[in-house]
Amino acid sequence: MADTLHDQQFALSRHLRDPSSQPPPPGIEDRRLAVYRDLFFNNIEGLLAGNFPVIRKTLGDDAWRALVRRFYADHRSQTPLFPEIAREFIRYLESREDDGLPPWLRELAHYEWVELALQIADDAVPAHVPDGDLLAGEPVVSPFAWALAYQWPVHRIGPAFQPDAPPVEPTLLLVRRDAGHQIRFAAISPLVYRLIELLGEGGRSGSDTLRKLAVEAGVDDVPAFVEQGATMLSRMREEGTLLGTVPSRCPPVGAT
Repeated sequence: MADTLHDQQFALSRHLRDPSSQPPPPGIEDRRLAVYRDLFFNNIEGLLAGNFPVIRKTLGDDAWRALVRRFYADHRSQTPLFPEIAREFIRYLESREDDGLPPWLRELAHYEWVELALQIADDAVPAHVPDGDLLAGEPVVSPFAWALAYQWPVHRIGPAFQPDAPPVEPTLLLVRRDAGHQIRFAAISPLVYRLIELLGEGGRSGSDTLRKLAVEAGVDDVPAFVEQGATMLSRMREEGTLLGTVPSRCPPVGAT
């Protein structure tokens, strides 16, 4: 029997999370408990359904609610913030092993989460020169442009397409937030993915980055590759993937 308020609170919380396995504290009418059971679970389920609509539709209502029920009962979140619940759901899925879930579910969850993550991201925009020379200068990648690699074709999975095995080639996507705070998704080639990866490392001019990429790709005509790459860099700046270039570091006043 629960002897203290603390014990009663923990008994109640355990029951609300997992009513099928955890008994309620004594002396509380089940009709009243049912109100709280439904309220708490439905709030979490509704929040996750809004964050992961494709997963919900693909699994179907029964399997979806059973999955959310297991998450609600078993997972111990590391944050009380509602915007972070979707990330906690991904952590829960990543911790599950051989539990009968579709093999693509974890990556699809991450793909759906990315949209929310970019919508609420508040990273500081680095200093940059918007119209800087992208070949001579060091290009600056927007903190709101993410190049992502998945084993599964997450952008195609849904109720009508649920693959049993991943394709030979990975799925490479560029996800970015534009100036109007709209999230844009685009499939990209391995070459563009690697280019964004190299640009994100920093410390190189655009031309040096393109030359390094050309060597990695085994290109014979490096100057022509750099010329074509300059067009790609300009396009990336126009769409917002690149912000511009790193400001030049001027010497202090009076320095010789």
